[in-house]
Amino acid sequence: MSEKPRKFKGGVHPNDSKALSAHKAIQTAPLYDTYKVIMHQNIGAPPELLVKKGDAVKKGSLLCKASGFVSVPLHAPTSGTVKLIDKVPGPTGVSVPCIVIEADGEDEWGSPFEPMADWRQTDPAELKQRVWDAGVVGMGGAGFPAHVKLSPPEDKPVDKLILNGAECEPYLTADHRLMLEQAEEVVLGAAILARILGLEGAVIGVESNKPDAIQALEKVAGEYNVEVASLPVNYPQGAEKQLIYAITGREVPVGKLPSDVGCVVQNVASAVAVAEAVVKGIPSIERITTVTGKPLNDPGNWKLRIGTPIDEVLKLAGGIKEQPAKLLLGGPMMGIAQSSLDVTVMKNTSGVLLIAKDEVSLYTSEPCIRCGRCVDCCPMQILPATISQAVENNRFDWAERLNVMACIECGSCSYSCPSHRPLNQQFKRAKVEIRAGLRK
Repeated sequence: MSEKPRKFKGGVHPNDSKALSAHKAIQTAPLYDTYKVIMHQNIGAPPELLVKKGDAVKKGSLLCKASGFVSVPLHAPTSGTVKLIDKVPGPTGVSVPCIVIEADGEDEWGSPFEPMADWRQTDPAELKQRVWDAGVVGMGGAGFPAHVKLSPPEDKPVDKLILNGAECEPYLTADHRLMLEQAEEVVLGAAILARILGLEGAVIGVESNKPDAIQALEKVAGEYNVEVASLPVNYPQGAEKQLIYAITGREVPVGKLPSDVGCVVQNVASAVAVAEAVVKGIPSIERITTVTGKPLNDPGNWKLRIGTPIDEVLKLAGGIKEQPAKLLLGGPMMGIAQSSLDVTVMKNTSGVLLIAKDEVSLYTSEPCIRCGRCVDCCPMQILPATISQAVENNRFDWAERLNVMACIECGSCSYSCPSHRPLNQQFKRAKVEIRAGLRK
């Protein structure tokens, strides 16, 4: 890096608990008999279903096509037969449509793509179309279509591409292992993304608690004109706006996007998916996921196909040795608690986490004591305590004026609150109420 990364305002330092799986090499899950592929795996419009019960599919063949610009297609994780169009619990607990594929055991490829070996000479528009056709989304958790980020408005020129390798969420180590074991693919994906944006290079931001990954990336980064930035350990370092500030010093205004300050941010796992789509002709049908937690016998990192049942995922980690208190998809700060093992792996399933009973406690929320800890740690510099009072009084107009929509739901305020105020949950509710009001 030409300049030292900056520390963003706020943040917290929870126990990272990464030692459970950080040393575990990526393993590939076996082929299962059945995959339940959730149809809507991206922010934006759901894709349009192309298959029906009884149809034969090949690995990589189209199951759904994009239904608009902010939408991505969906591809089969293996070859077999569409058993039925069903519903399963989604990550938020709401039942969602899924395509149930009964595998034939052949795992025969039927990808609609040909590799683009000479990507340096390929037109950027063609490369971007491949990213779209491959169904690549933000794999750090958001699921935002990658091709949309690669299409900034003409009046907002982009001069900086940043890859997010911070992986600041406790317990999660999937991106760490990916950068360590597939450093060249990460850097290659960064170079392809840079070509699409018309840039000469990119920066990969990695928290300094991953020195082995930083070293692995630096060994290959120079060949592709990519820099590696070692970032201070400070949750939520991987949040888009905080990452941009740490690397560039640019502050994204409330209500604005990274492109408003000349930046595009992509996750390192998304970069690998881009590299595979372009160079190998492989659509986005699998991801690296951390399966971890004290209740598991053998936590680790696995390459999982979309549609893999979570109960099978837990078996990969040696099964459960003690009854857990919670099952989360994602990490403990921003992950979503699950009430069923019928959920399945999606493109943005970064982690499957079991929390032990001795790691959680029941408590009663108490009145705010005006200590200011939530204000000090808020990375968006809003006023959590005051917004909380507005929500409790159903004053969502007040909450909106206090910039609740700027909240990134990182959970730092809730983590810091000595009164155990349900701040993050209140802000999520406020956003739902405000958006509902705007639709009326």
